[in-house]
Amino acid sequence: MGSRLLDDSYAPEVRQSVTLLTFARLIENAGYRYAPPFLATIASGLGVSLSTIGIALSITELGGLLSPVLGRLVDGWPRRGSLLASGSIVALSTGLAAASNGMVVFTIALLSLSLAKSVFDMTLNAWIADHVEYDRRARVVGIVEMSWAGGLLIGVPILGLITAAASWRVAFVVAGAAMALGVGAIARRLPSETADHLAGRAAALPDREGGDRRHLAVPMLGFMFLMAASQCGFVTFGSWLEDEHGFSTTALAAVTFVLGGFELVAASSTMRLTDRLGKQRAMVVGAAIIIPSAGGLALGLHRSAPLGLVCLCLLLLGFEFAIVSGISFASNLVPGRPGSALGAVFGAGTVGRGITALAATRLYDHHGMAAPMWLSAACAVGCIACFARGDAAGASVGPVAVDHRK
Repeated sequence: MGSRLLDDSYAPEVRQSVTLLTFARLIENAGYRYAPPFLATIASGLGVSLSTIGIALSITELGGLLSPVLGRLVDGWPRRGSLLASGSIVALSTGLAAASNGMVVFTIALLSLSLAKSVFDMTLNAWIADHVEYDRRARVVGIVEMSWAGGLLIGVPILGLITAAASWRVAFVVAGAAMALGVGAIARRLPSETADHLAGRAAALPDREGGDRRHLAVPMLGFMFLMAASQCGFVTFGSWLEDEHGFSTTALAAVTFVLGGFELVAASSTMRLTDRLGKQRAMVVGAAIIIPSAGGLALGLHRSAPLGLVCLCLLLLGFEFAIVSGISFASNLVPGRPGSALGAVFGAGTVGRGITALAATRLYDHHGMAAPMWLSAACAVGCIACFARGDAAGASVGPVAVDHRK
């Protein structure tokens, strides 16, 4: 895949490894994204209510407060070793989720999974920043981020069918086993970093780290609003379809397949459009799509399954286009330290997701689907306000990639 989508101007390491890393991340995302659409099923299996398991999900998301710390650690770790360690923890965490006998163990499992996924994702995007110049980075990020959509398009429906045929515990076991195979493939095929590359990366680090974070406050707020807008829909749509329209577990698996298709369209579009539009402007476009989509659901379209699903698909399409565009932008906010920059914005984003995981599930329990959708639209407006100024901050930072073709 990578060799067909990237020409010879990209570093050989990128062209040779991007397919492997994309598939490994697809497996990781399938395990991570499995729980929200099937929260009602998991809650029933654990003997708790949806709002109770929403609290567990909120605690898990708030673990993202550690992302800035993890991001700084990622900048000092070898990329290959970090990918192997975090991928292994993802596999173990899904196994723990499968074996959980109550909310405490299940919450610990999801928290461990979330933190390990953050390290894996930050490391992968830092690896891209090491190898690809900023003005061409969105194309590579777009390829890798198709794994986020692929996790929903391929992985979650498969896990959903396993849930319908067996149980949600078996689905988690399958996700963990698949991740273990992905880690093994990375260990065998991803090249280790050379001394020249490590020296080049060290040379790119700024003399004083603290002064390079002056532009992070507004992007962090923008990412928080953006991820909150998406979370409002993602943690409630499964319950909405079950409660209002009688969807079965198998039908929910089919819906997640369709949603994954829309996300794939959005991720692949960033490969063609984001570098041309500018990273921040592309984020504004994506967030602007969320507003009428969530608003339509809030105004009553949730009462119709077909119309409501169209709105939901557009909401996730807008989010995916915005977030994939934003990753390229964020990786360049702190010169020479992509992990630190990504950790800061991911941390802010998980705060947004954590707050709305609790707020949206409670709003749904008490007021139905309209209330969390109003919250989603309001968060999208907040995101636009943060990124409407263009690409000034991102453009002010030069490329930090090391040219491996020399």
